[in-house]
Amino acid sequence: MKVVKRIIFVCHSGTCRAPMAMAIFSKMKLAVPVEIMARGLVVLFPEPLNQKAEAVMISNDLQLEDYQSRQLTKEDLTEDTLVFTMQAEDKQQIIDNYDFQFVHVLTEYVGDELEIMDPYGGSLQSYGLCFETLTKSLQKLADKLNDLYG
Repeated sequence: MKVVKRIIFVCHSGTCRAPMAMAIFSKMKLAVPVEIMARGLVVLFPEPLNQKAEAVMISNDLQLEDYQSRQLTKEDLTEDTLVFTMQAEDKQQIIDNYDFQFVHVLTEYVGDELEIMDPYGGSLQSYGLCFETLTKSLQKLADKLNDLYG
């Protein structure tokens, strides 16, 4: 089994779900040190964190200072990297475009039924629901990785 040194959370634009996942997961206790990153699949230019996502994070005592979205690149994808997407479509795009196999849909990997919904354009409540869903799945991910490497 490969040793994971980097985890990249990927969403479409890199401005909402992936940075929320990065911030949430960074606060979780892990048995081994892991670099945690967020990337987007379609980042034409760097953008700040989505305002509603930021509001939900702040209300949960999380902040990403000066966050800017970044495009996923081939250089990000090293042999000690695990990539987690929010939906199956994004996973397939990474496999097709980057020829990278260590990519999983987060919820599938941890045994949850539904994908992480994209709250973009929705109410502040939908961003809050996304945050809660992410937190639960990410706790399962931390537990699973700690079982593997602890």
